[in-house]
Amino acid sequence: MRSDFEPFGWVFEWPFGSESRGKQRRRRSWFGAGDLKYVILEMLAEKPMHGYEVMNALEARTKGCYRPSPGSVYPTLQWLEDEGLVRIEVTEGKKVYHVTEVGRAFLVEHRSTVDEIFDRVADTIKRAVREPMPEVSKAMGRVVKQAYRTAWKSDQGARRVVEVLDRVTAELDEVT
Repeated sequence: MRSDFEPFGWVFEWPFGSESRGKQRRRRSWFGAGDLKYVILEMLAEKPMHGYEVMNALEARTKGCYRPSPGSVYPTLQWLEDEGLVRIEVTEGKKVYHVTEVGRAFLVEHRSTVDEIFDRVADTIKRAVREPMPEVSKAMGRVVKQAYRTAWKSDQGARRVVEVLDRVTAELDEVT
């Protein structure tokens, strides 16, 4: 997956769930292929929602760590409808998705998969928001802000920023 920053020669990746593959790093998404259907169906079983509510509920459930795009939610909702796992009722001009009996049976049949997905995501969130991770995030923000401020001033400043960041990276590699 391309990052907006890749053209500049670096990729900022979510640090949890990344795997090394030789010299390349592959970013793992929050959900594996096909996982989102289980997550959305489980959430709809708790409360019927329209698509935008599903996106907000997923963001809330992940404590703001993940916000799905409409391009992932709406095709999944369409698939769930096509499979007869949800039905639509139009309420106040919005398509509200309700789990069908077939959908509830599907959740029962795949309970271990659903639970494994939610457990895995909960564990990732715990690691992301535990102390001192918010402090680490704030410090990273300060470093990035200052690095860009300095680098934009001159070519010499930019070269010094690279030197400093390379030293910091080397030091961080030594932290156990």
